[in-house]
Amino acid sequence: MSRVMVLAGDGVGPEVTTQAVRVLEAVARRFDVPLSLHERLVGGASIEQSGVAVSDETMRLCSDSDAVLFGAVGGLAGAGDGGPRPEEALFRLRTELGLFANIRPVRTLEALLGSSPLREERVREVDLLIVRELSAGLYYGFHENVPGKPSEIRAHGDELVAIDTLRYTEGEIARVADVAFRLAEQRRHRVTSVDKANVLSSSILWRRVVDEIATDFPAVGCEHLLVDACAMALLARASSFDVIVTENLFGDILTDEASMLVGSLGMLPSASVGTRRTPGGLFGLYEPVHGSAPDIAGRDMANPCGAILSAAMLLRHSLGRDDAANAVEKAVTEVFDAGYRTADLGGGSESVGTDRMGELVEERILAC
Repeated sequence: MSRVMVLAGDGVGPEVTTQAVRVLEAVARRFDVPLSLHERLVGGASIEQSGVAVSDETMRLCSDSDAVLFGAVGGLAGAGDGGPRPEEALFRLRTELGLFANIRPVRTLEALLGSSPLREERVREVDLLIVRELSAGLYYGFHENVPGKPSEIRAHGDELVAIDTLRYTEGEIARVADVAFRLAEQRRHRVTSVDKANVLSSSILWRRVVDEIATDFPAVGCEHLLVDACAMALLARASSFDVIVTENLFGDILTDEASMLVGSLGMLPSASVGTRRTPGGLFGLYEPVHGSAPDIAGRDMANPCGAILSAAMLLRHSLGRDDAANAVEKAVTEVFDAGYRTADLGGGSESVGTDRMGELVEERILAC
């Protein structure tokens, strides 16, 4: 029996996660996947109940599970008032569970080519992975265990000065680069490493380490791109990319840009993994790339496909069930082929809400 923790979180997190759970339960019935799903609070919901973004007990349960299905946190009123922040839950989960590589697939669907703001010929046949380093960089400059300058705002004479710390070690770069090259071996054998080596010391080290790791994978080609050049290339020739590997901040930004290739941020899933093995593969945390979107929470407007496709990644990478994962992805494609759209994709004559989209995917899984 595979144990999966469900942390729905805040905003639209519970809505989209409910649909991902619906799909997992349908898969469990249709493909005889033994699943044990357990829900816990996280983010703002956890702060309201226990005063912390994620409790010690929830962390223990996640550590004892085979995978974590995550919704979204943050964007709540009162954040930044000096108390706990909902986002602290993700930082703690990633750090204590050893999740250093975030894998974000970007694949365009024929039925949704018209949903992209780019011309169809620019986005046709896009199928790439962005591997984002997840455990270091600017986002962790505030961490108490990181030596050197912190992330803070301090007084300097008559004005305020903001300081953020960008820090990477050789080991942190090497392990995420290794993940990227191993994924490329299973795909089209091309890695693009993205940095800012013409300016940043951290990027100079990044490029040096990636080149060292590349020697272990002679069948995989490796190129380097500056982040600004990569941002342009994603709009001009996205179909030429196979696997992109980059640091934390760059990966965050480039993934949001890449979401416009597929039509909406609501379409992108992700898997955060480390080195811990499960009986079926790798332990991981799976979540849609989008945030908590509090402005549309509770309105049945959120696109659940990023969460549903994250559940498919969970089935594939942590449970070793490619058959079930393929069925989920096929069901999502068929729903769009049939003309159904959520609001973020333009709605249209077959406009559906969050709940109905999940129901449509469930119906196709059970019918296959």
